[in-house]
Amino acid sequence: MSDPQPPEAVKMIASLFSGDECLLGDAIQALSERYGRTDFISAPAPFTCTDYYDREFGGSMIRRFVAFERLIRPETLPDVKIWTNALETRLSAEGRRRVNIDPGYLAKAHLILATGKGYTHRPYLREGIYADLTLIYRDKSFHPLPWTYPDYAGGEVIGMLTRIRERYLLQLKGKAAGSGPAALRASDSDGDF
Repeated sequence: MSDPQPPEAVKMIASLFSGDECLLGDAIQALSERYGRTDFISAPAPFTCTDYYDREFGGSMIRRFVAFERLIRPETLPDVKIWTNALETRLSAEGRRRVNIDPGYLAKAHLILATGKGYTHRPYLREGIYADLTLIYRDKSFHPLPWTYPDYAGGEVIGMLTRIRERYLLQLKGKAAGSGPAALRASDSDGDF
């Protein structure tokens, strides 16, 4: 028999994309006001891995990843997704989303994204939100699964998430102080908005 224990805190992350880089900044600012200071913001990069969103957003989208200093409880992921959905609605215009926000969390063993779309590998959480097991961590790296979106399976994103995970492990040990070896290198982040 297993003895139930509370789960470890996890590191909240989000992927955001938009055709308007200023809107990305506004969304990151709103996320920071809600979930605390960011400790990683990726450089802007073209979001070209799929044409799924072209009709809604048009072409030429920019993407950024963010991670948050304050750790969260994993069971709060549906609350985060519901709040980010509301933020997307607040930032929309003329009935169209102008920014997409995909929140999730890093744990020691995996990357989980929140989604409103159920599927075979997505267990239901609550309030219409499912957990998408996107990457697993083994042999000192994240690894994609057969259903992992191609952009998350790429070496650049896996390397970035591995560096974020290293900081997360230091946070769990109580050693991350925002400077020195515990902090992400300045080249890994453009800083806070």
